[in-house]
Amino acid sequence: MARVLLTGMSGAGKTTVLDELRRRGRLTVDTDYDGWVRPDGTWDEARMDQLLAHNSDIVISGTVENQGRFYDRFEQIALLSAPLDTLIERVSRRTNNPYGRTAEQRAEIAQYVETVEPVLRRGATLELDGRRPVSDLADAIESLIAAH
Repeated sequence: MARVLLTGMSGAGKTTVLDELRRRGRLTVDTDYDGWVRPDGTWDEARMDQLLAHNSDIVISGTVENQGRFYDRFEQIALLSAPLDTLIERVSRRTNNPYGRTAEQRAEIAQYVETVEPVLRRGATLELDGRRPVSDLADAIESLIAAH
């Protein structure tokens, strides 16, 4: 049993991997949805505290400014990464999330790749190439869970 945080830039494939893990019967939470992120772009810390206190076997995805406050409560922090052109292509065509459709948002993603992704990389216990097949990425996450 392990708590895994799956983090990375918009378009890296976090939601797609979570969907596959959920299909396999894993408990998952995508913090991009259902009110996990406050208007200031940070996690609702009290809610995250409760979630982690009551679930020892869960995969959570998100990329927010205050996620580092919770790193000590995860056994693994997996960074899902992909080249900028892949990220932009994915956010431009996805239908489940409108973020990334405007030129301003795509420029923001490019800026985050330069400024935020290196910070995420330093905190990660593992980096996965988001261009890999979804089933392979889900297998890798399940291997992390099984190792604990």
